[in-house]
Amino acid sequence: MHPREQTIFALSSGLPPSAIAVVRVSGPQAGPALTSLAGKIPSPRTASRVLLRGAAGHPIDDAVMLWFPGPASATGEDVAEFHVHGGRAVLAALFAALSAFPEMRPAEPGEFTRRAFENGKLDLTEAEGLDDLIHADTDRQRRQALRHLKGLLGDRARDWRTQIIEASALIEAGIDFSDEGDVPAELIAPALERIKTLLGEIQQVLAEQGRSERLRDGLVVAIAGPPNVGKSTLMNQLARREVAIVSPHAGTTRDIIEVQLDLDGYPVTVIDTAGIRETDDPVEQEGVRRARARAAEADLVLWLSDAQHDENVHEGAAPLWMIRNKIDLEGAEPKVGQWPTGAMSGRRSGIADFAISASRGDGISELVAALVGFAQNYFGGGEGGLISRERQRQLLRQTVVSLQRSISAAGEGEELVAENLRIAAQSLGRLLGRVDVEELLDVIFREFCVGK
Repeated sequence: MHPREQTIFALSSGLPPSAIAVVRVSGPQAGPALTSLAGKIPSPRTASRVLLRGAAGHPIDDAVMLWFPGPASATGEDVAEFHVHGGRAVLAALFAALSAFPEMRPAEPGEFTRRAFENGKLDLTEAEGLDDLIHADTDRQRRQALRHLKGLLGDRARDWRTQIIEASALIEAGIDFSDEGDVPAELIAPALERIKTLLGEIQQVLAEQGRSERLRDGLVVAIAGPPNVGKSTLMNQLARREVAIVSPHAGTTRDIIEVQLDLDGYPVTVIDTAGIRETDDPVEQEGVRRARARAAEADLVLWLSDAQHDENVHEGAAPLWMIRNKIDLEGAEPKVGQWPTGAMSGRRSGIADFAISASRGDGISELVAALVGFAQNYFGGGEGGLISRERQRQLLRQTVVSLQRSISAAGEGEELVAENLRIAAQSLGRLLGRVDVEELLDVIFREFCVGK
């Protein structure tokens, strides 16, 4: 039997031990498994309390079960769910009982979702939205992923594809009735107008500057500067916990330390880098090299200094904020400067100035507020963007190129117009996962967790 025709099962809740564990079964053996373990198949979509028993009649657990006959199920197949107590021994006994059924096996990562896709319950953009929802760390990421799961891009792509096919039908009709005088022109003109309108819509989506991709990937902020200026202390202040070792000795941080933050719903990765200085220590030299490279890749660099260090600032493409630390030792009052437009817009032309005490906390709240403002500008209206992955952007670009070629070919013959429209429709089909994507599916679904 083909693996896709086999029945699969997996734990679909958190790792044991837990109060309740959910075990899902999908495939033709789901019904027989319910009958064997529970003695009956309950009413569809109705929770029933049963005593599960193994093949020898030994009790497994006092559980709740649900039955979702296909195709009205999450995967489009017969699906059973067992809600059992989340102990390891309970799950081991249930898995052993399920494994005893013929043609039943543990699920691979993402296999439930892949079957839902293959059975028409999800398109590929919705499946990608589900994966993003599972891995969402902030509320804004969650909302964006949920929109994609609900068809934010998929619905538009289906509508675009339908319009292309309809326009192509008009062109084909013009070819078929080419002997009827004015009929081809009467059919081709409205088709070309529809193509031009559609082209403008897709180009507008592509012009959104990848803000949805940014929200999905997050903002990277690097803390850089000379040794012993308080970079690790600032990292701990931003994280509100001890994530980096603080020491009065220079060169303590040898490698890059990262922490994930949720700033007003925006995903931010803060990086504590090694102190940048000249050194003969080969280990510290490697730390400095990595620090420079990571800072160069960051979206924002916080350059820390104090009264004992000069302003030998790291040069890079990212906007740079100057942070004067240890103002409590200088006897100065904390003050925060306003960041200029250049720094906020992502250009190196502007430098923001802040004065803080990382150890005492002076100026930290103002710095965090400024980071939230930077994130708002960086992500923009990312939640409403249609594109969340580079794969989607590339296929929409291919669609645009094909539509442009179809318009340009209008004077060269209807056949060329129709061929380019066919290619455009194929690109949107690949976006939805309905055309020539078998190898891509293996890559996407193996990134899912087991049981989803």
